[in-house]
Amino acid sequence: MSDLPEDTVQRTAPLGMAVGALANIRSAIIPAIAIAFSGIGGSGRLLVALGVGLAAVVIGGLFTYLGWRRTTYIIGETDIRLESGLLSRSARSVPYERIQDVSLEAKPLPRLLGLVAVKFETGAGAGEDIALEYLTNAQGEALRQLVRERRDEEAQAGPAASPEDAAAAPSPDPEGEVLFAMSPRRLVTFGLFEFSLAVFAVLGGALQYVDNVTSIDVWDVDIWYGWLKEQGPALASLGPLVQAASAIAGLIALVILGFGTGVVRTALRDWGFTLTRSARGFRRQRGLLTRTDVVMPAHRVQAMVIGTGLLRYRFGWQSLSFVSLAQDDGGESHVVAPFAKRAEIAPIVAAAGFHLPDAATQWHRASTQYRTDTALVPAALIAAAAIPVAIFASPWLAPIPFVVAGAVLAARLYAWQFHRYALDATQIFSSRGFLSPTNTIATRLKLHSIEIAQGPLARLRGYATVHLGLAGGTLAVTGVPLAEARKLRASVIETIAATDYSRLDAPAVQALSGAQSGFSVNLRAT
Repeated sequence: MSDLPEDTVQRTAPLGMAVGALANIRSAIIPAIAIAFSGIGGSGRLLVALGVGLAAVVIGGLFTYLGWRRTTYIIGETDIRLESGLLSRSARSVPYERIQDVSLEAKPLPRLLGLVAVKFETGAGAGEDIALEYLTNAQGEALRQLVRERRDEEAQAGPAASPEDAAAAPSPDPEGEVLFAMSPRRLVTFGLFEFSLAVFAVLGGALQYVDNVTSIDVWDVDIWYGWLKEQGPALASLGPLVQAASAIAGLIALVILGFGTGVVRTALRDWGFTLTRSARGFRRQRGLLTRTDVVMPAHRVQAMVIGTGLLRYRFGWQSLSFVSLAQDDGGESHVVAPFAKRAEIAPIVAAAGFHLPDAATQWHRASTQYRTDTALVPAALIAAAAIPVAIFASPWLAPIPFVVAGAVLAARLYAWQFHRYALDATQIFSSRGFLSPTNTIATRLKLHSIEIAQGPLARLRGYATVHLGLAGGTLAVTGVPLAEARKLRASVIETIAATDYSRLDAPAVQALSGAQSGFSVNLRAT
């Protein structure tokens, strides 16, 4: 057990105030520069800029100190309590058993100072999670370890936990087995598939400040038109070959910039990406400047998604994500293998207690009525655009909507064969998409609800959408013939009914592959 002080009021690391102070200086630089290059203050505008900057730093530093003084936390026997606020106080208590993940995040400056932000993810939404900014590296790791131990103790103390379960519970394994890691060469390859021109968005944002520091209006079209007019004769004198070469060189530079941006963004996010599996769960570490360290308990993985991209799929590259109540920044599922081959994904899937579909998996496609409806309806709507085009535009343009409608119709009919699902003794598989297919795997034992939904057209045509509720996500199987949808629901209900619900949170039981775990089920049919 950790030797952290318990049941006593504590504050975050005092050195964290230095992070806040430097952030205040950074925030004061832009307004100070704007004043220095503006007409405010006349000849003394540099002093005015300096005064404004110092005032902003001093006031910001004061609020940073007061915020640090008024933020306290208590490590309790059953929960962690956090109080914060200057005038309006807020107090929050989070029981250990409700904490899904504990992650450590170290941005560049805190990382240099040996500090980390400890984030407690409860699965109640990003706005409801709590964080301690900042603790020392040792304090953060010790607190995470304590939460793991307390959470396991809460689960093992449940009514269904037996001495045999406690004896079978896994022992701490801080190192664990490395399941997946990305080398610098793999990162560069990954980055090449992440082609991005986001740098232009950054430049566009930077241009917003040009008006404040210069007399040039970069958004004035007349300025750029005049420049092009002046340079027009010079460009024309270069000749067609030079002009074509210049255009090709510009295009090549754009492509290089796009690939370079993708590589840089990927390296910043996934540098040193490592996924390990220990008795405590899955541990993911990644990041070059901002380093994150996330631990995901294996028994809290509700489902997994195997995705890919339009181009990377042709080269056999895929990504694997875990679906759970806890999520990455941005509300996305935890990515555990962002750029891997199928053979590299399989061991991770097995370690989480799941299995991939194989040759014996019996796939079922959506109904032919669903295929026809999803192909004809959008195609007919597009073809209907030919009427106003023929009336209000040139008659030569009227065939275009029909060509587009035909392409949509053919694509939808072809995509139908890749839209399928399968059900085996323990799992449900869903696959859709033929250019960049997405595969979802969910265990039948962890479904919270199952709903059969039909719209007016679906009721008339005899098919339905089956919504399978998961903690942290949903799984929808569309176009299922109504009779099959009812059989699917009955099969899932039978599996859930045979489960001992009281053993849901017993780590020793859930750690076993194919272990039976239960929860409440909400059945709705429309």
